[in-house]
Amino acid sequence: MIIACLLVVIAVIQPLAARLKVPASVLLAAVGVGIGSLAAFLLATPLTDAFNAVVEPLVGMPVTSAVFLYVFLPLLLFQAALTIEVRRMMEDVAPILLMAVVAVLVAAAVIGYGLHALFGVPLLACLLLGSIVATTDPAAVVAIFRDIGAPARLTRLVEGESLLNDAAAIALFTLLLGVIASGQPLDLGQGLLWFVASFVGGVVLGAVGGRLVVSVLPLMGGHRAAEATLTLAAPYIIYIVGDQMLKVSGVVAVVVAGLTVSAFIRPNISPANWRHLVNLWEQVAFWAGSLVFIMAAVLVPRILTGLTLTDVLMVLALVVAALIARALVLFLLLPLLSAVRLAEKVSQPYKVTILWGGLRGAVTLALALAVTENPGLNPELKRFVAVTASGFVLFTLFVNGTTLRRVIALLGLDRLSPIDQALRNQVLVLALADVRDAVQEAAKRHEIAPTVSRSVIARYDARIAELAGAGDIEQALLDRERLALGLIALAGRERELVLEHHEHGTLSMSVVERLLRHTERQMEATRADGRLGYIRASRRLLKFDRTFRTAHLLHRWTGVERPLNRRLAERFETLLVLRLVLTELRAYITTRLTPLIGRRIAELLQEILRARLTATTKALDVLRLQYPDYADALERQFLRHLARREELVHYDGLRAEGLLGPEVHDSLRRTVATGKSGVGEEAPRLDLGLKTRDLIQQFPLFAGLPKASLDKVSRLMHPQFVVPGQAVVRKGERGRGVYFVSSGAVEVRLPGHAVRLGRGDFFGEMALLTGQRRMADIVALTYCHLLVLDNADFEKFLAVNPEIRTHIESTMAARAAANGKG
Repeated sequence: MIIACLLVVIAVIQPLAARLKVPASVLLAAVGVGIGSLAAFLLATPLTDAFNAVVEPLVGMPVTSAVFLYVFLPLLLFQAALTIEVRRMMEDVAPILLMAVVAVLVAAAVIGYGLHALFGVPLLACLLLGSIVATTDPAAVVAIFRDIGAPARLTRLVEGESLLNDAAAIALFTLLLGVIASGQPLDLGQGLLWFVASFVGGVVLGAVGGRLVVSVLPLMGGHRAAEATLTLAAPYIIYIVGDQMLKVSGVVAVVVAGLTVSAFIRPNISPANWRHLVNLWEQVAFWAGSLVFIMAAVLVPRILTGLTLTDVLMVLALVVAALIARALVLFLLLPLLSAVRLAEKVSQPYKVTILWGGLRGAVTLALALAVTENPGLNPELKRFVAVTASGFVLFTLFVNGTTLRRVIALLGLDRLSPIDQALRNQVLVLALADVRDAVQEAAKRHEIAPTVSRSVIARYDARIAELAGAGDIEQALLDRERLALGLIALAGRERELVLEHHEHGTLSMSVVERLLRHTERQMEATRADGRLGYIRASRRLLKFDRTFRTAHLLHRWTGVERPLNRRLAERFETLLVLRLVLTELRAYITTRLTPLIGRRIAELLQEILRARLTATTKALDVLRLQYPDYADALERQFLRHLARREELVHYDGLRAEGLLGPEVHDSLRRTVATGKSGVGEEAPRLDLGLKTRDLIQQFPLFAGLPKASLDKVSRLMHPQFVVPGQAVVRKGERGRGVYFVSSGAVEVRLPGHAVRLGRGDFFGEMALLTGQRRMADIVALTYCHLLVLDNADFEKFLAVNPEIRTHIESTMAARAAANGKG
């Protein structure tokens, strides 16, 4: 009943906070303190006993620190990590780690030694207090940032700091609490070693747990409820395993697990299910965070009973010490990172906002509550920590929290930059023009009097004229800035198109993951190096990556085909989808980007896109030439998936129009899902085509050999698969074999000219027959199937096949003569 009533209070507070322009966390704390104070008064007053049955559960609320730390904290940490933009956060990883981990140690030291010197409180108790109040609560701060439109980087810094800050602070708190409870002196070396081991152990556990969650998600079969339940269970399992079983930081483990899932989940879950998961987690985190805040606030009056002047002075001293510690990190240590180029410079207004925005909340109160519940601590220490920490939380909420909006406004961080303002105006002009045209069309369609429609349209014309007078984007931005803006938008749209194909089920998960990483690299490279960065990042996708090269080497040295087969099929699918996406992007530039960034810059974007499309088509055609049947099967599969998607959309449309009842609609969807609609087929399989006997039979030189000779040749030769650009033979090396080209083409790069060899040709014989070193580099122009005959086997082969020996020797003589003329 108490929880239900508190949820009602939480619901009422949200619109009230918005109307008062006060952070909801601040209002929750105020209401919670008010409820706790009123309940304590009604229970203690001799005036009436009428409310005792109601207020007794509130005053003696059976909520311990374990409830906060084991029930609510894993949820809040996992949700914060799950919804953060990990790739963008990595751009500021150095300042975030500094403000999160180093700042915790600095805060604990400054606060600990400061209060110890001023009030004579035992040093370990002061250090413990410093670790408790080092935790920050970004909820109220981020809410203000989003409400006023603060810069995205500022929000990212605060969210990232708080996420890792809690983990480091709780690890330090656990260490200090254990030392105090044991009564042993603090060994700095051993303590630091335990802190690092606990932190690193949590990182490893979180990374493993997060990847395990991501790998299990596809087994849920796309069922939203199953996926959500799995992610809901994961943070609890990881937290308890780390904290209770492995004795590492469960908080760090949950945070890292959330970040890992956030970074790798998108290819393993449909976009619609991802949106559902994010919405669900935001709701769960809202309930959990609000309940923690209001329940902790209800307990504050009980903690602050008997407050003295000394307690007030300690709280004020703590406020000053915390600000000094935070300022040391922001204004002294952070510039050092920028000086050594480990981090992008953080502006002074950002630093001031982060300094004043260091609000404390539920985690601080929960840790203080944990101290009061520990039977191994003396009552004076418990009271010191509880009172001082609670007073500090209230100060940051009611002073910093209520004035932060004004501080941000004074620093000018609530205003858009000139570039963003120009972009906003341009978007508004285009949007308003579309709305005006739509209103005009609607008025004609519904036969509304022109006098009525003109009065509505006139307002839009006035707003468009006003915005046009403020200057357009071409005046506000340089050409290279508009080009970079267009390229980032292009990469963003490319990402959305990949996700659309993913939602339609036309892509494998590995290809989705690869293409999403590719678009992220494009955006990061464009932000860093503009047009050149975008082009370099785009070309990287067409190159053979490390996994492909590893699979290729594995096949070359061991003959194992499966990894190479999988990588080649993945490359085929990647190139096919990339070509489709790039084709769709051409229309996007014309319809969306041209009005926004201007015709000249849009033409540059089209030129860049044409170059990408040409290179992608070339790479795909090279593959198609080698494996035409697989290319046809892959395109057939794409169309089959598209047909299935269109069929489902058609049935959903008929259901929405009321033409189908729910039973018929469900039956039709089940028919499509089970593959009984006539479009189901087995997924195509790529065959590398490296069976030695088949390759030999395709080779014209061996066409006349009897079956027994073919069998002998098959045992002597082994197949080799080479990729475009691979050097098969290098000039100057000793000959170890002769190569027969079964399919594909290679180029012999001689001084002054090059010779192209194709199917039915061979090379490498001169070095074996003459004993000389290789005379030229021979590089694959396409994917090639080669038959390789080693040196010793080559001599045996020629000895038993004199006709072939004559053919090879005559070819060698002709080549030697041609080389001499060249």
